[in-house]
Amino acid sequence: MDMFIKITFLVVFFVVMIGVGIYCRKQATDVNGFVLGNRSVGPWLTAFAFGTSYFSAVIFVGYAGQFGWRFGLASTWIGLGNALVGSLMAWRILGRRTRVMTQHLDTATMPDFFFKRYDSKALKITASIIIFIFLIPYTASLYNGLSRLFEMAFGIPYTYCVIAMALLTGVYVVLGGYMATAINDFIQGIIMLGGIIAVIVAVLKVNGGFNETIALLSQQSVILPSGAEFKGAYTSFFGPDVVALIGVVLLTSLGTWGLPQMVQKFYAIKSEKSINTGTIVSTIFALIVAGGCYFLGGFGRLFGKMGEDGIKPEGGYDSVIPAMLEQLSPVLIGIVVILVLSASMSTLSSLVLTSSSVLTIDFIDPVFCTKQSLSEKKKVLLMRVFIIFFITVSAVIAIIQVKSPVLFISQMMGVSWGALAGAFLAPFMYGLYLKKVPKVAVWVNFVMGVGISVASFVCNLTGVKFESAVMEYFRSPINAGMLAMVLGIVITPIITVISPAKDTERTDNIFSCYKRKVTVSAVKAMADDENN
Repeated sequence: MDMFIKITFLVVFFVVMIGVGIYCRKQATDVNGFVLGNRSVGPWLTAFAFGTSYFSAVIFVGYAGQFGWRFGLASTWIGLGNALVGSLMAWRILGRRTRVMTQHLDTATMPDFFFKRYDSKALKITASIIIFIFLIPYTASLYNGLSRLFEMAFGIPYTYCVIAMALLTGVYVVLGGYMATAINDFIQGIIMLGGIIAVIVAVLKVNGGFNETIALLSQQSVILPSGAEFKGAYTSFFGPDVVALIGVVLLTSLGTWGLPQMVQKFYAIKSEKSINTGTIVSTIFALIVAGGCYFLGGFGRLFGKMGEDGIKPEGGYDSVIPAMLEQLSPVLIGIVVILVLSASMSTLSSLVLTSSSVLTIDFIDPVFCTKQSLSEKKKVLLMRVFIIFFITVSAVIAIIQVKSPVLFISQMMGVSWGALAGAFLAPFMYGLYLKKVPKVAVWVNFVMGVGISVASFVCNLTGVKFESAVMEYFRSPINAGMLAMVLGIVITPIITVISPAKDTERTDNIFSCYKRKVTVSAVKAMADDENN
């Protein structure tokens, strides 16, 4: 009976997802429809698409498990940062300007934006290569957390879980494109909202309720580098390591501003008016989902067992959340599986759609079709082929990676997130606000973002240790990504100030979209003459 309940949840979920793909297939006949939903997606769908692309199994299993174990309840700050900085400020600062300028420039992807904003085909091609390379490990990380939960709930081998998720996602994205993804994201978002609340209540009940669970966690202590014992470290306001906590908050919150799959959601929103509604909905969604995930992860030490090294949990950080959920009822486990399946598939669909569109529009077409651009039908066909390609490659990497002791979920995501956000955040954001940003500033960001993240990855891969505490801090992929973003934000305006203004007429035309003139009918034919 227990297994029947779980399987019923899955079957209904799968039927709905595929049904949406079939329903939306008529709107995915050209590039604008397939990639942007004809720029007619409403605020609620866009807000949920933004949120569900933001939070995946990487957050629920990987990040919540790792940072909940390291910081305790203070890891909730990460969720709050995701809501206020990653959602609220992202919508306020980037939303309207992105929607207006990208429509004015007629761009469908981030590399195409760099091409038309900075007048450089080389930037477009380079950006597409960066996205192609670094979205694959990010995509692969999504399978891992979900498949661990499937093994716990159904006893299904990891490989079969990966294949099933890849096939299902591929079907509805290939059929319906962005609109199918947006509608499914909305459905999946509702599941995530209800699921995370139900799971938190159930997990707290395991130890007698909220107060009892907090009391148990407060008995956990940590030995600080100075040798002093920090009692109640995991229930304290900022946790046992506030410096590391700040780095995680910055990367996971500010990073969304430079991720192509996130920013692209602003391209497709229906109108400027929809942005206000989308801002509120997206922020509330992030508060509940991200805040709930990290709050839940903060109790990980009450469920996971300490490993032999006395630092990491037995089975690694990715085992913390599954260990926590094993004690739940079959119905709740079924809800959790659907919750994480929803989170993972929504992000996966967004990533593969972004990757395929970028590779087709910004690399294949300009590099190999120099004499005549591909037709709309051929571009859409190519994108569908590349969606299958990306899903297949990432699934293979996920199957291989699970046997590797080098990288766990959050590390894979950290490397990808750091490289993409470090390379794109500053030139994209400043490109919306500052007319004088030169091409050289964009190149500096590309090199710096990718260089710092790759260097961190190599150091971790080879086991390099640094005597300097500062260097050792930035050896972490998460802290390295944060450094790349902050440096880009600081350096780009400096380069802009010292660079001479060029092609002012072209940039003036680009920025004219923010001051579009409109003609209205006067209410009165003649103004009142106050002197008479």
